[in-house]
Amino acid sequence: MKYWMIAVLLIASAFLVAQTQSNQYQAMNNSSSYFYSGSLNNTEQLKIYTYIWGQVKKTGLYIVPDNTDLLALISLAGGPTEDAKLSKIRIIRPTTDGEKIIFVNLKKYIESGDETLIPVMQPGDTVIMSGSIYYAFYRVVDFLSKVAIVLSVVATVNAL
Repeated sequence: MKYWMIAVLLIASAFLVAQTQSNQYQAMNNSSSYFYSGSLNNTEQLKIYTYIWGQVKKTGLYIVPDNTDLLALISLAGGPTEDAKLSKIRIIRPTTDGEKIIFVNLKKYIESGDETLIPVMQPGDTVIMSGSIYYAFYRVVDFLSKVAIVLSVVATVNAL
């Protein structure tokens, strides 16, 4: 009886940990960088594939017009979460020489309003918005508290 109770508690704790990591990323067929989506107001519309991961409300693949900037992409993704580190956003850009990493300080843009700080997205760009130090500390403390709960239950069951 005691072992069944421990097994149920371990499964429940594993479920809780898995539930907190629910960001899902979508894949795409990388056959072309651009695709034509027709015309709007007699203007041809080209679309590009971009990705956004990390501390935004809706991560994943976004198909956007070819003149979309970083701010518009983040807005399409529901905006940054409260744990986002706006001072160091990474854009991983594929080039013919490999991948290039661009760092963007969105916090500086918010303070100055300088639009030259916001890059235009290119095909295949991946935007990564990291979490703040507080967010990392919170995740560690959350995990340790779940481990402590499981250990205390095991100790209580063993004491019976």
